[in-house]
Amino acid sequence: MSVAAQASNHGSLFRNRLYQTILISNVLLQIGIWVRNFAILMYVTDQTNQDPLAISLISVVEFAPIFVFSFIGGAFADRWLPKRTIIWCDFLSAASVFAVLLTLLYGSWEAIYLATFVSAILSQFSQPSVMKLFKQHVHPDQLQQGMALFQSLVAIFMVAGPALGIYAYQKFGIENSIAVMGVAFLLSALVMFRLPPDEKPEHKPVRTTNIRQELVDGFRYVWGSKILKVLGATFAIAGFAIGTIQTLGLFIVTERLGQPKEFLQFLMMVNGGAMFIGGIVIMTLTKKFAPQLLLAFGLTVSALCIIGMGFSTSIPLTLTLQFINGLTFPCIQIGINTMILQWTEQSYVGRVNGVLSPMFMGMMVIMISLAGPLKKAFPLVGIYTVSGIVLLIGALILVPIFKHKPSPLTTGSASAASVGPGPDEGSGSSAIG
Repeated sequence: MSVAAQASNHGSLFRNRLYQTILISNVLLQIGIWVRNFAILMYVTDQTNQDPLAISLISVVEFAPIFVFSFIGGAFADRWLPKRTIIWCDFLSAASVFAVLLTLLYGSWEAIYLATFVSAILSQFSQPSVMKLFKQHVHPDQLQQGMALFQSLVAIFMVAGPALGIYAYQKFGIENSIAVMGVAFLLSALVMFRLPPDEKPEHKPVRTTNIRQELVDGFRYVWGSKILKVLGATFAIAGFAIGTIQTLGLFIVTERLGQPKEFLQFLMMVNGGAMFIGGIVIMTLTKKFAPQLLLAFGLTVSALCIIGMGFSTSIPLTLTLQFINGLTFPCIQIGINTMILQWTEQSYVGRVNGVLSPMFMGMMVIMISLAGPLKKAFPLVGIYTVSGIVLLIGALILVPIFKHKPSPLTTGSASAASVGPGPDEGSGSSAIG
């Protein structure tokens, strides 16, 4: 059902079969991902005696493929049928996990990194396809609400996920934990067969451009859009700030708070509980605030909380800051995803996602890879303070686009547009809300 058809069903987001299916699939993926993330973290921590370089390498193998393959994945997502792409990626992810399990049973423990590496690559082909399905099947007025619901689901697993992953590792060991991840990916692929059939054109268009040219067209589209250019700069700045502290939460627990590494799960649970509450609140305010306002607000609060957590040696204060940070974090995710969908034509969704994501992930990977050496050279307080200040800069550069709103061309279900710069977002338009 296209956006035009969906409009007749406006107001009943949960009756949308596509939305139901992706929610169920995402539950399964969240189970696998959180078991993987924390089981591998605990396993590598035990194997290396809390070596910062080995711990930061976990995030490097997760995010580096995203930087490399996001460009290509986005371009192919615009070419391929989205339902078929998602199903194949989930199946291949499951197969790769079971292959890693066999390697882990009969080889060296370092093979554990491969599970994250392969699934990160495949996600760069499936994630843009999910965005395309949203653009096709969800009414434009419901996009921000839909993103809020997804963020609430993620928040639930922010609460339950860390405890689930640590419990699985301590109770059943790393092999069974990896097996759970493989089964979750496999079930996700099977659930996706419920998706409506892919929309196929009556006459398959003859492509006059190759994949390289389409990648160039994606860059030109982003460069021609004021909103997307600003969003790209914000992505890069946020990637720098978040990547710097991505793997250092464990040391906040052990060094600043003087707690065992297992206490990290409680920080994550507090943060996740707050994210759930924040997501529910934002659902009721989706039509009152423009997504760029939500994004700037979320970045500002997150920056202040990061600085506070760097200085804090009090468990209650750190937990409070984690709660406040989690309460406003959905503003960041919802704002980013809604902006991409609202200011991008359907035929460019994959490529725009492929262009913008590496700006965030590239800086994140660079800073994650430097986190270990930075930790050895500088105190945590200094690292967290710089990270927070940089994030504040990311919020400030959004100020000039506060009053912009998407044009009807990009808000609706647009057909393939001619190659050229993205549409001008209509400077001088009135503020939303």
